[in-house]
Amino acid sequence: MKIAIVTFQGFNELDSFIAAGMLNRMQPHGWEACITSPSEQITSMNGVTVRAQQPLEFANQADVVLFGSGVMTRDFANDPELLARLQLNPARQLIGAQCSGTLLMARLGLIDKLPACTDQRTKPWVEQAGIEVLDAPFHASGNLATAGGCLSAQYLASWVMLKRSSETATREALDYVVPVGEKASYTNKLLDTVRPFISG
Repeated sequence: MKIAIVTFQGFNELDSFIAAGMLNRMQPHGWEACITSPSEQITSMNGVTVRAQQPLEFANQADVVLFGSGVMTRDFANDPELLARLQLNPARQLIGAQCSGTLLMARLGLIDKLPACTDQRTKPWVEQAGIEVLDAPFHASGNLATAGGCLSAQYLASWVMLKRSSETATREALDYVVPVGEKASYTNKLLDTVRPFISG
């Protein structure tokens, strides 16, 4: 499983790093989540600079593509040359986004008729794109998912794991990251949130 965590300049660290960290707990099963960007180096909204592991075009061949958010996402969503570099296919890929990343999915024409989740700041922009915004942390339909709020990265990651692996493997991966003393309740909360969207 090749997973592209699409990350742009001004990115939100929580979005990219939580998803990447959780999904890489599936490495024993052959999974690899990579920070994927149009730039060789990217600096977060709080000044953290990291090196991209894969170029943006990696997303086109990945099994899973997740868009994080950031302070410059609206600019990227209005850049036709950049968007043209992304040729995604929800028939064979899982594609998800959170917060302002949802705007990118909208501009790519991936969620034209689907309701979506995002953060309050991005909500008006997504609605201007003709998308119904839900007051919910997570929603998915088929191979497309959106989430709202920085910590909703955990729902996107859990959805990907449960969608593409067994519940046993998913629970084993989550066991490492969920809070000690709350492992059972926290894991059940994650899975109960995403499970209704697995078969659809």
